[in-house]
Amino acid sequence: MVDFTQPYPSQRSPVLGDNVVATSQPLAAQAGLAMLAKGGNAVDAAIAAAMTLTVVEPTGCGLGSDAFAILWDGKELHGLNASGRAPVAWTPERFAGQTAMPTQGWDSVTVPGAVSGWIALWKRFGSLPLEVIAAPAIRYARDGFAVSPIIARLWQMGGNRLGTEPGFAEAFLPDGRAPRAGERFRNPALAATLESIVATEGESFYRGALAERMAAHAKAHGGGLTADDLGAHGADWVGTIAQDFAGGTVHEIPPNGQGIVTLITLGILEKLGIGADPVDDVETLHLAIEATKLALTDADQHVADSDHMAFEPTALLDPDYLASRAALVDRAQAGLPAYGAPKPGGTVYLAAADASGVMISFIQSNFMGFGSGVVVPGTGISLQNRGAGFSLAPGHVNRVAPGKRPFHTIIPGFAMAADGQPLSAFGVMGGPMQAQGHTQMMLRRLAYGQNPQAAADAPRWRVVGDRKVAVEASFPTALVDALRAKGHEIVIEPPDAVFAFGGAQIIERLHEGYVAGSDPRKDGQAVAF
Repeated sequence: MVDFTQPYPSQRSPVLGDNVVATSQPLAAQAGLAMLAKGGNAVDAAIAAAMTLTVVEPTGCGLGSDAFAILWDGKELHGLNASGRAPVAWTPERFAGQTAMPTQGWDSVTVPGAVSGWIALWKRFGSLPLEVIAAPAIRYARDGFAVSPIIARLWQMGGNRLGTEPGFAEAFLPDGRAPRAGERFRNPALAATLESIVATEGESFYRGALAERMAAHAKAHGGGLTADDLGAHGADWVGTIAQDFAGGTVHEIPPNGQGIVTLITLGILEKLGIGADPVDDVETLHLAIEATKLALTDADQHVADSDHMAFEPTALLDPDYLASRAALVDRAQAGLPAYGAPKPGGTVYLAAADASGVMISFIQSNFMGFGSGVVVPGTGISLQNRGAGFSLAPGHVNRVAPGKRPFHTIIPGFAMAADGQPLSAFGVMGGPMQAQGHTQMMLRRLAYGQNPQAAADAPRWRVVGDRKVAVEASFPTALVDALRAKGHEIVIEPPDAVFAFGGAQIIERLHEGYVAGSDPRKDGQAVAF
C-alpha cells in the first residue's frame, strides 16, 4: 500500500497517471511525455528526455556522458551498461608521479557511452522513428530555451572552475559568462551533432566524422583518446544484481557501478531487522548509517570493472557474508568500519512508464558538473571525466589500465514487488550520494510505505567518512542530538548545500496506473496523463 500523506514540507504533490515521466528538468520531462502522447512507449520517452537533458541541463550531462539503464519490457527485466573504457594509451605509467587521477582535461576522459546507450535501447525496444524522438532536443538546441534557476547556479559554478578548458567558453559562456536564470541559451553546434547522430544511428559518433573530430581534438591537446578507442566501444546488456528487502526485491546494475553498495546496505539492514522503529527514529537512522558505512568500505576495497574483480560481485551479497557484516553493528554506538573479505566466487536521472506496463530507470552523467570541461569545437560535445574514478594505487582492483571501465558513481535503480511484478523505477543523482540515496528511498518506500514524493521530500543524510555524517539543515534538532549521543559526528550543511544530497526521481506502479515524485532539490518535475 502507498501512504499518500505528506509528512515533510514540500513544494510538490505526488503525480498520478497512466503514462508518466519524471526528470530533473521540466522541458525534458515534457519531451518524454510528448513521445507517449504520440503513441510511443516508455523507452521512446526516456530517450527523448535523455537527449533533451544534454541540451537543457548541460551542467549534469552531455553527448560525452556515460549511461546505464534498467528496463522492464512487460515480461522481464534488462540491465544496460553504456559506460566507456579507458583509452589504450592509459597505462599506469602514463600517470606516474601523480597521487590521483586528473579530474579535468583530456586525461580525465574515457570513451563516452551515452549515445551508444540511446541507440541500443532504441534498436531493441523503441517504437517511434529516431528523428521524432530527437526532435525536442534538436529544437531546443537550435532555437534556444530559458535556463532554469538551479541549473543557472550550477552553470556559473562550472564556468568559474572550467572556463579555461579547451572549447568550454566557446560552447557554454556566451558573452564571457554563464547564462542567468531566465536567459535564453542556444547551442546550434549541438543541434547539428544530434542530427548527425540521428541520421547515422550513432555511427558518426563512434566510427565517423564526429569520432574523427573528437580524436583530433584529443591529439591536439595531448589526450590519449583515439578513433580506434571510440570505434571499439559498444554498450553491453549485463542484466542486474538483486537483494530482497522488506517484502520486495531491489535491482541494480552489476559493477563497475556502485549500485552494489545499496544492495549490501539493504542486505545488512534486513539481517538487523530494520523497520521495528519509526522511519525517522534515531534507532532506524543509526542502523542505516552503520550499514551504509560497512557497504561503502567494502566497495572501496573490492568493487571495480567486473572483469577485474577478485571474485564475483554477488559474493558481497552472500547471506552468510551479510550476516557477518551485520554482526559488526553496535546498536548503541557509531563504529569505524573496516572492509570485509568475502569468499571468492553535476548527473541526470529520469524514469518513464507507460500504460502498456513498460518501465525504465535511466541515468546519464558527465560526472563532476560539466565533467572534464573539454568541449570539442563546433560540435557541442562536452565530455565526462570518468577517468577520475580510477585508482593509481599499485595492486588496487580499480587501478587504471587500458580498456578498463572505471568505478562508476551513476546508478539506476529498480524494485520488484513480492508477486514478481515491477514496482518502482527510481534514482538519486549526486555522485557518492547515489547509493546512499537509493538506500534511503527504498527504506522509506519498501519498509515504511511512504509515497514517492514524500520519500523524495524527506531530509537526507550522507556518510562522509569514519564517524562523520552530513545532514541537511532541515534535519530535526532532536534527531541530530540523538545521533550525536550515539557517537556520530554530525555536520549540518547549509540550506544551499542541497546539491550535496542528490536529486531523486521515482515512479511507482499502482494497481491501476502509476504515482510519481520529483525531488524539490532540482528544477525538475513529474508529468503524466
